[in-house]
Amino acid sequence: MSQSLSNVLIHAIFSTKERAPWLVSEIRDDLWHYLTAILNNIDCPSIKLGGIDDHVHVLFSLSRTMTVADVIKTLKANSSKWIKTKKSELKNFQWQQGYAAFSVSPSSLPQVITYIHNQEKHHKMRTFMEEYISFLDKHGIKYDPKYVWD
Repeated sequence: MSQSLSNVLIHAIFSTKERAPWLVSEIRDDLWHYLTAILNNIDCPSIKLGGIDDHVHVLFSLSRTMTVADVIKTLKANSSKWIKTKKSELKNFQWQQGYAAFSVSPSSLPQVITYIHNQEKHHKMRTFMEEYISFLDKHGIKYDPKYVWD
């Protein structure tokens, strides 16, 4: 084959350090735009971003030349610097060390987009920690509960 082609859709989830409520509503829309720009710059088009004050969901198409780990590292490093400049009380902002990433089939893309869009509604019923563990279980990801949280 002379071309490398792919359609790998990724739903990544990561939280603020110790799930602290750093992502205040007044910066969230700007953060989604900033993360979208980062993704576009690394040839990983964003599909949908969302979250609440302690975590984000990032749905994107993975570039043929990037790993999921590299994408998340780039998103976290750049956005962390950016967030710290938005308000003086955010100067100590940090992301958690880890993340979760799940492949998304094109047929379930609309449901994942809706799920991310409705984050505020979802979190009136359950915490981020409950949501995260539910995702890990649903996708068959084995984990040690002692090491899930920072």
